[in-house]
Amino acid sequence: MSGHRFYGYGPCGTCRRALAWLRERSIPVEIVDITTTPPGPDELRQALLQLGRGRLFNTSGQSYRALGAERVKAMDDDQALAALAADGRLIKRPFLVTSDGTILTGFKDQEWAKTLA
Repeated sequence: MSGHRFYGYGPCGTCRRALAWLRERSIPVEIVDITTTPPGPDELRQALLQLGRGRLFNTSGQSYRALGAERVKAMDDDQALAALAADGRLIKRPFLVTSDGTILTGFKDQEWAKTLA
């Protein structure tokens, strides 16, 4: 991958803040709508390995509430990754894949600054 890939959702305030932060720093990204084109299985598996399951699910979203926390906890990793790949609204956003393959979820400016420095 030549640049950073930013998976976000237009109405998401956190996604908008993250994009503004990236623009202020002239950090180019390819923007992908996470609800229509979620990260693929390879990116999700990479995120799972780097971040653990706790940083992958959008626990405040309607899709997560509909699925149910207990059901998510009962899933093995393959089932969790399949659920995430099937419904981008389940994925914690924004979801950034950097050019070197590092994954960031959510937006914490200090974490992003350290990773993208």
